[in-house]
Amino acid sequence: MKSFTAKSFIRLVLLVFAPMHLAYADGVVVDKVYHPYVLPNETEVEWRLLSHRTSKSNSLGQRFAYGHSLSETIIAEFYVVAERDDTDDFGLQAYEIEIRQMLTEQGQYWADWGMLYEVEKQHDRDNWEVATGVLFEKEFGRTSLTMNLFGIYEWGQDLDNEFETEFRLKYRYRWIPAFQPAIEFYTGQDFTGAGPAFMGIHRFSGQKQLKWEAAFISALNTHSKDHTFRVAIEYEF
Repeated sequence: MKSFTAKSFIRLVLLVFAPMHLAYADGVVVDKVYHPYVLPNETEVEWRLLSHRTSKSNSLGQRFAYGHSLSETIIAEFYVVAERDDTDDFGLQAYEIEIRQMLTEQGQYWADWGMLYEVEKQHDRDNWEVATGVLFEKEFGRTSLTMNLFGIYEWGQDLDNEFETEFRLKYRYRWIPAFQPAIEFYTGQDFTGAGPAFMGIHRFSGQKQLKWEAAFISALNTHSKDHTFRVAIEYEF
C-alpha cells in the first residue's frame, strides 16, 4: 500500500477546500497562521504589521498584543489594532480579545489540535465580530503542516449580519531553529493567495524566547496587483 506522505496530505486538503465558497471578514484575509500550542505560565508581547497593496490602494495595519496564560492549556491575549486606510489616515481601529486553547498535548496523537476564540469591536463604531477557529498541526519528518479553519460572524451599524469563513495553511521546513522557510496559503471570498514565508526562533534562558515571521502573499485569482507583506515579532517569557 502506498504510504501517506505530507505531499499527499496537502493535496487532499486542497481538494477538500477548493470547491467550497469561502467568504472572509471585511478586511484582508492574510494574517497569522496559528499553532495550537500553549506554554504553562506563558506571558507574551507581540507586534504584527500587514501591508496590503492593490492597483488602486495601499493599506497598512499594525497590531499590538499582550497575552498571559490562564492555565497550562489556555492563554488570553488583548489586541489593539491600528490601521491606515485608503485616504492615508492612520489611527486606532479596533480592540480584540483572543482565547487560544490547546486541546491535545504535542505528540500525544497523530496530529496536534487546538481552538481559537476571538471577539473584536471597532473603536468608534458599533461594529462587532466574533470568530471561532480550529487549529491543526502535524509533523512529517523535518517538515510541519499547520492549518486554521475559522467561522466568523459580524454585525453592526455599518455591517450586514453575516457568517463568513477563512482557511489558512502553512507548510514549513524546520531547517534550523533560527531560520525556517515555508509556504503559506490563504483563501476567502474573492481572494485566494499563496507565497513564501520565513520564520525563526531564538531561545534564551528558561522559558524566554523570541519568535519572528515574515511572508509575502500574492493573489492567485486575479491578474491585477494584489499582494500582502506581513511581519510578526513575538517575545515570550
